[in-house]
Amino acid sequence: MYGFKAILFDVDGTLADTERDGHRPAFNAAFAEAGLDWVWDVERYGELLAVTGGKERIRYFMESDGIRLDPALDPEAFVGGLHRAKTRQYVSMLQTGAIPLRPGVLRLLHEARAAGIRLAIATTTTPENVTELLDHCGEPGLRDWFEVIAAGDVVPAKKPAPDIFRLALAELGLDARECVAVEDSDNGARAALAAGLKALLVTVNDYTAAQDFAAAPLVVDRLGDPGQPVRVLSGALGGSPFVDLAALDRLHRLAHPAA
Repeated sequence: MYGFKAILFDVDGTLADTERDGHRPAFNAAFAEAGLDWVWDVERYGELLAVTGGKERIRYFMESDGIRLDPALDPEAFVGGLHRAKTRQYVSMLQTGAIPLRPGVLRLLHEARAAGIRLAIATTTTPENVTELLDHCGEPGLRDWFEVIAAGDVVPAKKPAPDIFRLALAELGLDARECVAVEDSDNGARAALAAGLKALLVTVNDYTAAQDFAAAPLVVDRLGDPGQPVRVLSGALGGSPFVDLAALDRLHRLAHPAA
């Protein structure tokens, strides 16, 4: 019997490495389609990831680079149109199966489902991005494994605000002390902790490995699989060679010793 009832997952960078080779080229394709000469290279996009949310990222880029629009254009409509075009480009990539799940993700999802652990998503990306990823990653019906998909502009503030996690918890009908969160970024970690999700696992990627996760109790380089052991960056797995339910249960019990 495990001490937690649900796992709440982020999506971009957590379930799949979507940022560098998915969202970034989709933004660039949308810019080109609109006749703009904007190009976000790998390094620049890494800097922009400090801002959560696609529309917010475009606005920040325009402000930081001093880009001024034609006064005849409505700024919100312009940014919204760019973001819709970017989503269309990104979804087209997902539908080809070009972006797989990260190593260990599907294994852990199978383990959780077999054990009756509930699954949820809490992300700032758009709902369509989530469902298309889940529908085309090679596991039939994966979308339906998630009881709650909290995504996009359904809350007042995006990560690092805790709003999206609080919404997911409310829809699950669970307290934060009954759950484990899995994130990949400092903004996501801050959001989870602010929502009371003290049992927090961070699985870093190329863009987030150098971020500050001092407040996270467990940080690893991947979830891992048999033959692909985890490298623990902070905390301890408790003897597991990769992140499994036993490792998450240990994490949860350390975070909530009275639970």
